[in-house]
Amino acid sequence: MKYRRMPIEIESPEQAGYGRIRHNLTESSVSDMRLDQLGLDLGALVLAYTDHLGKPQLRELLAAEGAGLSPQDVLVTPGAAAALFIVATSLLDESSHLVVMHPNYATNIETPRAIGCAVDLLELTFEEEFRFSVERLAALVRPDTRLISLTSPHNPTGATLSQQELESAIALAEQNNAYLLVDETYREMNWAGPTPLAAALSPRCISVSSLSKSYGLPGIRIGWIITRDPSLRQLFLAAKEQILICNSAVDEEIAFAALLQKDRILPPILERNRRALETVKAWMSRQKSLEWVEPRGGVVCFPRIRSSSGADVDAFYHILNEKYGTFVGPGHWFEMERRFMRIGYGWPRAEELAEGLESISAALEEAKGPR
Repeated sequence: MKYRRMPIEIESPEQAGYGRIRHNLTESSVSDMRLDQLGLDLGALVLAYTDHLGKPQLRELLAAEGAGLSPQDVLVTPGAAAALFIVATSLLDESSHLVVMHPNYATNIETPRAIGCAVDLLELTFEEEFRFSVERLAALVRPDTRLISLTSPHNPTGATLSQQELESAIALAEQNNAYLLVDETYREMNWAGPTPLAAALSPRCISVSSLSKSYGLPGIRIGWIITRDPSLRQLFLAAKEQILICNSAVDEEIAFAALLQKDRILPPILERNRRALETVKAWMSRQKSLEWVEPRGGVVCFPRIRSSSGADVDAFYHILNEKYGTFVGPGHWFEMERRFMRIGYGWPRAEELAEGLESISAALEEAKGPR
């Protein structure tokens, strides 16, 4: 495999240093949770090897989310990133073909490229409001297509698949003897309500998700793969065992405690996200230099600087970062024009979000230069 570091990781706030950031609008998750919020005592936990599939009780909770799923269908992984890596390296090689949504979370594209398989991008465009097209997807599928990779709600745009669109994609995968990977990291953050777990709908579907984004638990590195295909389950388990054997006992115990308290934890997170999105919508309604497609799920949006705005894009980012200490995810993180920016509205405090948005407005005006 031919690895390369991705701009989104090189320029991430944890790499750049949180100390230089006043308003962090780069994050694609909700606010980070503290361990003491779970009321968990880990003092008696035995720090042994764990079940290679993952803590059985944790897998029971995850399987209960989809009709007809069993705990044996679930493989717990160190975050969704590891889940995506396992799926890609297990199913793809230099002779296979992938169709993947673009733009996207970088790992969904970069790992297949490192493997050396053929990659076709299913483009989501601003002009079409980042809508999914099953017809365009069908045109990209080839006889050697091994995997179709979709994300809903989508990162970085906040677009979503309807259940009908998901079922159409499943039918296409089944007809072409391909697998459908659905990155469902924000499934519970769909403003229209969660679509069914893809893995529950067909043995050709693979669901991937984690506790990092919607629960604010990126520090425990817990994600999962769900598939009803027993041969895939064994293949993915073999990959996990060769990479890391099992998960951290501490991480799994924290994840289990969080999911047991889901009914307490998630509703206030969802309400906070709704209020934050209303803040962004009110701000966007006043912007003359920006345009956007309102997100339908997740905790991010993907506006762009109007080409007619007169703003120098590079000057804008320099002013925004250096003068205002405000950071967003620039378009090149997603192989898009830099006039796009991903704004994360779920992570910052209400006042930080509001101040950061006003900093964007100010930096745009100053980037237009003297008049």
